[in-house]
Amino acid sequence: MNKRIALFPGTFDPITIGHANIVERAMQLFDEIVIGIGINSSKSTLFDIEKREAWIKDMYKSNNKVRVVRYEGLTVECCQEVGANYILRGLRNMADFDYEKNIAQMNKLIYPNAETVFLMCDPAYTPISSSVVRDLIRNGGDASAYLPAEVQYKHG
Repeated sequence: MNKRIALFPGTFDPITIGHANIVERAMQLFDEIVIGIGINSSKSTLFDIEKREAWIKDMYKSNNKVRVVRYEGLTVECCQEVGANYILRGLRNMADFDYEKNIAQMNKLIYPNAETVFLMCDPAYTPISSSVVRDLIRNGGDASAYLPAEVQYKHG
């Protein structure tokens, strides 16, 4: 039987408790989850990739079902590189679905071997997104309630 490997792509700038919830729940569905930190030169990030990668590795250091990679370019190319036949995406609302559906359909056209699997976030995480957390941090707020304990940053 082939291993069920899912790629969970994103910039994770920063990774939130919502992301962690998706990973935790997906562990029941997949043999391995590869968290793919996408490098997008057109996106300016708040935290450098080394810091984001270190946080995620620290979060899952005792979990052999999760590994972390960096990738540039197409998500489906990363799927091929890591042997993933699934792309894991978390959804908070219908706007996320509309956006993600188009990407999933294009990915399927480009790489038919990959199935996109959508998981709805638990209702408690619906308002939490990396962009909202970044805005909170940029404006001196304390975002620690929305971040895993391993994500350390200076605020205020």
